[in-house]
Amino acid sequence: MSFTLATWNINSVRLREALVCKLMTEEAPDVLCLQECKSPVEKIPFEAFTALGYRYHVARGQKGYNGVAILSKLPMVEAGAGDYANLGHARHIAGRLENGVTIHNFYVPAGGDIPDRAENEKFGQKLDFLTHMRDDFHAQRPDRAILVGDLNIAPREDDVWNHKALLKIVSHTPIEVDHLAAAQEAGGWVDVTRANIPEGQLYSWWSYRSPDWDAADKGRRLDHIWATPDIAGAAHGSRVLRAARGWEQPSDHAPVFATFDL
Repeated sequence: MSFTLATWNINSVRLREALVCKLMTEEAPDVLCLQECKSPVEKIPFEAFTALGYRYHVARGQKGYNGVAILSKLPMVEAGAGDYANLGHARHIAGRLENGVTIHNFYVPAGGDIPDRAENEKFGQKLDFLTHMRDDFHAQRPDRAILVGDLNIAPREDDVWNHKALLKIVSHTPIEVDHLAAAQEAGGWVDVTRANIPEGQLYSWWSYRSPDWDAADKGRRLDHIWATPDIAGAAHGSRVLRAARGWEQPSDHAPVFATFDL
């Protein structure tokens, strides 16, 4: 069985329904994981997605904030949802395919602007969320699993446009990178994107504040696809659909893809 998976922070699924449909039509991943849906589940436009072949879905939603969804052409059932750091936020959903592969879709908190939990509650929540992920993976080490999402951390030096300039900027600080690495190590997760594209600058997010995001290219790789070691070797074809960042009224994130032959 071969299937292609994409992950995309859509920054409002209702506002950008047409962009989701465009991706489904032009790229047609078998499974599409969305973050920051900003919608109650009952108001997500599933009917439009079903018409394009995405008949299966699992989701958690909130009005105006957060929200995660997995849309699939392949048969899929819900496999759980965690309330990480006990925030009461819709930031995780899992679905299981018929081949036994579980897909975890995460939206890690952005963490605010100040990288100090004493001064910024949101930064503390981000670190606590990652610690909860780590502890969960320690308690029950995953197998035949894929983890995707907007993890809101660019861990490598070549995952940001300027490593030194961003060391004190939330999303690339050493403490965040360390917390993400601890969660990754606890689950034995393999960074599929970097396994397939081991060298070079690679970004999935460009700020709305940049007047010419493409030319300036001050990006960060905040969106990730990981897999457990038992299936990571089956992944190939990883890519970032950079062009989507230039679509009309775009999200500030671009979709990230990988194909698995299982």
